[in-house]
Amino acid sequence: MFFDPACPWAWMTSRWLLETAEVRDLEITFSVMSLSVLNEGRDLDEGYRAMLDRAWGPVRTIVAATADLPDDEANVLRRRMYDAYGQRIHLEGRGSEDLDTITTEVLDELGLDPALAQAGASEEHDEALRASHQRAIDLVGDDVGTPVVRVEDVAFFGPVVTPAPKGEAAGRLWDGCLLVAGTPGFYEMKRTRSVGPDFS
Repeated sequence: MFFDPACPWAWMTSRWLLETAEVRDLEITFSVMSLSVLNEGRDLDEGYRAMLDRAWGPVRTIVAATADLPDDEANVLRRRMYDAYGQRIHLEGRGSEDLDTITTEVLDELGLDPALAQAGASEEHDEALRASHQRAIDLVGDDVGTPVVRVEDVAFFGPVVTPAPKGEAAGRLWDGCLLVAGTPGFYEMKRTRSVGPDFS
């Protein structure tokens, strides 16, 4: 799963996938993509642009923290950092705050080097961040956002769902996603969202 910690819909998808892993044979790899990278150079609403400017910090920090780790250890740490960011940004509703403060809290909670907080304002790890983001875009194209889910040779954007299904309902949604995503020539199924994310 490719995620940006700032995206509430990616958070919903990640919680659904974790539920799915309880009822289906599934191991989840967490990878970073970036709404800030995706929307570079686009004419956007002022409020959304301000959010994207803040959103660089968490993805840069996650990439910096995992840069020198073996793949399995990096995946575990990405998941732990994502959980800690998501708790604060989405469940506690603090996404409009200074994300540097949240980053400091995340690093402290996980016992990571406090100096990693400096990565949020640095371009030092942007090459690795952009490469991870590009892997997601190469799978599904650039007219989508986060999240992106890949299963072997099948990848799709979403699902965008709220609240995150639990138990066997999560498993059935997984089965359906694999079915339609694995159908040759299938590209899109969508309806207008009438509600925001429900984190319950």
